[in-house]
Amino acid sequence: MNNTFDYLILGGGSAGSVLAARLSEDGATRVALVETGGDGRDLLIRTPAGAVAMLPTKINNYGYETVPQAGLNGRRGYQPRGRGLGGSSAINAMVYVRGHRADYDQWAALGNPGWSYDEVLPFFKQAENNERLCDDYHGRGGPLNVADLRSGNPFQQHFLDAARQAGFPLNSDFNGADQEGLGVYQVTQINGERCSAARAYLHPLLSDTRRRLNLEVITGATAERILFDGRRATGAAVRYRGELINFTATREVIVCGGAINSPQLLMLSGIGDAAQLRQHGIEPVHHLPGVGLNLQDHPDFIFGFASPSTELIGFTPAGLLRMLGEMWRYGWRRRGMLTTNFAECGGFLKLSPASPTPDIQLHFVVALVEDHARKLNYRHGFSCHVCLLRPRSRGSIRLASARAADAPLIDPAFLQHEDDLEQMVQAFRLTRKLLRAPALTAHASKEMFTAGIETDDDIRRVLRERVDTVYHPVGSCRMGNDDLAVVDAELRVHGIEALRVVDASIMPTLIGGNTNAPTIMIAEKAAALIRGSRGSAPTVAPDA
Repeated sequence: MNNTFDYLILGGGSAGSVLAARLSEDGATRVALVETGGDGRDLLIRTPAGAVAMLPTKINNYGYETVPQAGLNGRRGYQPRGRGLGGSSAINAMVYVRGHRADYDQWAALGNPGWSYDEVLPFFKQAENNERLCDDYHGRGGPLNVADLRSGNPFQQHFLDAARQAGFPLNSDFNGADQEGLGVYQVTQINGERCSAARAYLHPLLSDTRRRLNLEVITGATAERILFDGRRATGAAVRYRGELINFTATREVIVCGGAINSPQLLMLSGIGDAAQLRQHGIEPVHHLPGVGLNLQDHPDFIFGFASPSTELIGFTPAGLLRMLGEMWRYGWRRRGMLTTNFAECGGFLKLSPASPTPDIQLHFVVALVEDHARKLNYRHGFSCHVCLLRPRSRGSIRLASARAADAPLIDPAFLQHEDDLEQMVQAFRLTRKLLRAPALTAHASKEMFTAGIETDDDIRRVLRERVDTVYHPVGSCRMGNDDLAVVDAELRVHGIEALRVVDASIMPTLIGGNTNAPTIMIAEKAAALIRGSRGSAPTVAPDA
């Protein structure tokens, strides 16, 4: 194996997949991508409904837990994170949402030039191949396929009817001119299969006929620390097949581990709060106290209802019998129940007419969900997530030890700020208004977790008992220009040469929506920043 490259990308998730593809478009540039997990091609990943087997387990998933959460009665939360090429885009619900215009304008206002909505929109469009929409807000011809659902589930219409009955606006495009309203989500799928970032950007380049000879993708390899010459990053020590191998980067090392693993790798490498690093026997390379701080995530509550309808996924004899037919339907036509992303419907609502942007997001699920599907209810039903889009609580990522194999200490600080709890009380009441509309109550036989919960004190109690993540951790390597910022507006690590962080950890604030599409945008923009005006034709292998 050639161990010397121009760019060494550490982490093959959504951002790493994009960067490896874009940087290797320059045929004169040698690019290596290092990923701990597998190649991201297996059947569970390709089949959208396979997420139900991965999300609650360690299959293609780190399956982290948080430290005990004071705001959640001391409970430990669950933090699934994708492990393998494509990262969390290989195990997520595939919802294609970018966030609100105001989110990016705020990033620019915080001292990050180039990150306003108008400046990042071209990168969203560059990434996108939207099968239905093509206008000022959407792109065609990009690697990431965005499509309407092919499940054909009638509960999509029940949800829309309930929204009308409850007086909520409808929205057919949450990424267009106006985010507010309820509707059916578009998803990152292609022909009824998951379109992870790896499938969109990487896998075509690793095929026999299109293989890029200047791109090396190394799976089953873990970066244990970044290597330095003084304060210049020069490569990484990588554990591969039981050996520790040094890889060299002549131009840059780019960390793409995500909001949990990127700050962990920086700290293991000596970049972070110097006093805390020394507590673990790590000699500081650069004192950068903001590493691991500013962790943000959407606190989320799930309503659940049992239902007699076999249109909903359930582990019953009737449901399993139906699934046999659905497997045939999926195998022949790539349609039906196995194409579901589970969170088929949802949208964005304001808690007050005076709110400048939506305050909450809903994910309506065509199954009865409890504890991230780690607890199975052997019946049919539907669920509705409600999450707070802009929580005030701020958490952290800290080292548990100096070993890369040990999970870090993850503290999202859920409901730590009192305002978050009170806004979640309002969110609970607003969501229940939707769920009590006749179009949904007609199909509900039992309210599973919230029956009898009526007073604000009752709601606060059940929130503290059941709130957890909706899988959107960001911000732990924050972009900015103050003393606690980790990277600048070009995603270069402050105080270190030839080192960048490119993933959701650089977000200064949590965006109002799902975080996968924004992460892909961040990597598209980073590739442009890194390449500048350089470029030549990609290097490919001869056709077979």
